[in-house]
Amino acid sequence: MGKTWNRHQVWICIGLAAVTLAVYVQVHRYDFVNLDDGRYVFNNSHVTNGLNWQDVAWAFTAFDEANWHPVTWLSHMVDCQIFGLNAGFHHLTNVLLHATNTLLLFLIFQKLTGARWKSAFVAGLFALHPLHAESVAWVAERKDVLSTLFWLLTLWAYIGYVQRLDLKRYLLTLLFFALGLMAKPMLVTIPFVLLLLDFWPLGRFSAALQTSTGNAGRSKQTGADLLLERALPLVREKIPFFLLSAVSSVVTFVAQKEGGAVKTLEILPFGTRIAGAIHSYLAYLVKAAWPRNLSVYYRFPWPGYPSWEVALAASILLCIIVLAVRYASRFPYFAFGWFWYLGTLVPVIGLVQVGGQAMADRYTYVPLIGIFVVIAWGIPDVVAKWPGAQKSLAVAGVFLLLVCSIATWHQAGYWQDTISLSSHAVSVDKENYLAHELLGIGLTKHGNYQEALVQYREALRLMPSETQIINNVAYCLYQLGKVDQALEQYSTTLKINPDDPIALRDLGQVRFDQGKFEEAADLFGRAQRKLPNDLALLCSLGNALAKLGRNQQAIDAYNSALRVQPAYADALFGLGIVFAGQGQALDAIRYFETALQINPDYAEAHNNLGNVLLQQGQTVTAVRHYAEALRLKPNYAEAHYNMGVVLNSQGKSVEAIAHYREAVRLKPDYADAFYNLAVALESQGDVAGAVANYEEAILLKPDFGEAYNNLGVTLFNLGQVQKALDIFALALRVNPGNADARRNRDAILAGLKKNGARLRCP
Repeated sequence: MGKTWNRHQVWICIGLAAVTLAVYVQVHRYDFVNLDDGRYVFNNSHVTNGLNWQDVAWAFTAFDEANWHPVTWLSHMVDCQIFGLNAGFHHLTNVLLHATNTLLLFLIFQKLTGARWKSAFVAGLFALHPLHAESVAWVAERKDVLSTLFWLLTLWAYIGYVQRLDLKRYLLTLLFFALGLMAKPMLVTIPFVLLLLDFWPLGRFSAALQTSTGNAGRSKQTGADLLLERALPLVREKIPFFLLSAVSSVVTFVAQKEGGAVKTLEILPFGTRIAGAIHSYLAYLVKAAWPRNLSVYYRFPWPGYPSWEVALAASILLCIIVLAVRYASRFPYFAFGWFWYLGTLVPVIGLVQVGGQAMADRYTYVPLIGIFVVIAWGIPDVVAKWPGAQKSLAVAGVFLLLVCSIATWHQAGYWQDTISLSSHAVSVDKENYLAHELLGIGLTKHGNYQEALVQYREALRLMPSETQIINNVAYCLYQLGKVDQALEQYSTTLKINPDDPIALRDLGQVRFDQGKFEEAADLFGRAQRKLPNDLALLCSLGNALAKLGRNQQAIDAYNSALRVQPAYADALFGLGIVFAGQGQALDAIRYFETALQINPDYAEAHNNLGNVLLQQGQTVTAVRHYAEALRLKPNYAEAHYNMGVVLNSQGKSVEAIAHYREAVRLKPDYADAFYNLAVALESQGDVAGAVANYEEAILLKPDFGEAYNNLGVTLFNLGQVQKALDIFALALRVNPGNADARRNRDAILAGLKKNGARLRCP
């Protein structure tokens, strides 16, 4: 019998794991989404650094993302250490954790109740319900699947403790509980869950209940006294768990308060919160029964839900509570499951409102286990006397799980990237400002600035004072070349919040691109004071300071970034640029090569390393780096220009001309490329083409001395002496110290005087 039981158990585990992986395996192709994934993984330098003592210490001391969850941070660090930023593997880690949770859930209830198939059904619903797709398919929700692993391990260890009342098992239970709290503080309700387990299925209250219900001739007070007498030791047994929950609650509240995530009572009155909580309790049940129109964000309907909806929800919930209490002794699983659902939702039901959402699918990951228990045990009881009930239930159960599998596969599919996720959210609720904003972010990432602008403006219509959206509008306008409109938007943001770091950062980049490096450095510096560990911002500050010639300050900015993330390629690249500009070629080469070791696909590092190597006479190696830069970035104007310079120096003028032409096509204001193209064309006898390109170079760069000189000489050689003199005169007006222009002009005038020619004096 034991062998048969074990065989069934193994096959159930294999089946549960297989179907879970089959439904979610699609996520290995998915990208990160631009909703928290950046803050938790790909834009978080502490995480992308992988495992090191400095960042591990940060994980245990940081309140980032308005939470204290060091175990979750460590989990993401391990993924980055092993997989880098390959999003598919980060997704698969979530899937494996979810599959493990499914198996643990089955084994726990099978061990507690001996009801193999009911336990398997609970685990199956947990594995395959569409409401759980968010927790599994969203990388940033690692904290859900990871904390639930420790939640279930806590229950497993507790069962072992109850069976033997062994101190080691008790301490192991506490350890798993503590680790779970450090993954996500939602586990604060575990002490109550343990008491529910004591009630059913462990039956540790049963003696008192039996006495209470069996003594008909005695007073109800006596039964209650007996129940209380039996309950008090069980409650005292949980005191260390309650203490850990209290500490975690305080730490979490402080973290969320510091992070600005907690809404004040002035913004959201307590009465509104209670109404929202009541509404959400029933709404989650409706979504569990009919999971359609699921979304990543459900907006709170300001100023609140209609009174009749709240009253109806409260009445339904109260009726279920009364029934659960009334029939607790007859149907203990009903009371267990219902109060599991009510209790485990308390931390996220909105009494302490964090964020602006009314509810979230991910919040049901653990609470719905209680409802699944009610279904798995309750329906067989209801239909037990029906003919053929057992077979009918088996068929119905398999069919339900199949439907859930299809729905979950479909729901998980929306998480493949930001655009897919947000487009679905917009289709569910067109008044969802966050969905429009998120869709705009996804479109921006793909360079679709015009379409993104439409979405941002729709989001702004719904949330007119949201500075993050205003900044996004400004960014798109700037990318579309509408600089003045972009500046107006940044000005609007800074009127609302003069210290908005994103507006300061982006406005700084505009000023940098305009060549206003002093203003850019000031804006970057102000933003950096608000975002001291923003690596990209530190590099932008370094770039501006380098342009101003403040090389040591630039080096300090780059080194500040490297202290946060020693393997930050952009900072190493910036240092290479500074040292190359100072003529310290060996240091520049070292920094460029280190940047390329970290990121071999860094086209700009290849190009600039080529420049330094060329100066060192290493032409062959330089050409190889230019070629690699162009392979990685075919539209890289500077690399085309540099390749043209090398080829022209080697006498390969035709090939050089092709690269120069590509450079000026890609960068129409590239004066040096026009000049070199003119030189190369002239060497090939295309004098007219040379003149046109010299003139273009001068238009773009009015103080371009070499272009004036070459154009003047070329015009003189064409016999256009007066035009040549005019060009040399213009060159001297722009720069009186242009010795070549003065010498050429004087030579022409001397020759004319010698020959007795009369020309207009330039």
